[in-house]
Amino acid sequence: MKTLVRFGAAAALAVFAALPARAQDTNSHKPGGLNKIARNVSSTVKKAGRDTKAEVHRDASATHNALTDAGNNTKTVLKKTTGIKGSTNPHPGGLNKVAHNISNASKRAGSDAKAEKNRVKSDLHGKATDAGKEAKKEVKP
Repeated sequence: MKTLVRFGAAAALAVFAALPARAQDTNSHKPGGLNKIARNVSSTVKKAGRDTKAEVHRDASATHNALTDAGNNTKTVLKKTTGIKGSTNPHPGGLNKVAHNISNASKRAGSDAKAEKNRVKSDLHGKATDAGKEAKKEVKP
């Protein structure tokens, strides 16, 4: 029995040793035809989307920083003019209450604008996906 197992193991090893040992070539096959066109379009659109998103992010960051600086400068001027310092109360009154309400209103407006942008983006993505699928259906035999 031991001899049979040894013989089988030796035979299996000989078969595997006889096979050519080479790595899988992943660069040999690239899509062609309709798939190649779709891949190129997809790559171009992705790059354009990333570039646009980065530009919007830079603009939003610059705007945020400018508004933050303006708000801090306004608070500093008001503190120096009135002599009233900020309150640590979670429900501020007076000048702090006005500033708090303005801040919350602007945050809500920004949040609503971002949500609307995301809804529009989602709708456009869905329409583009549907149009792409329809075009692919028509082109495919």
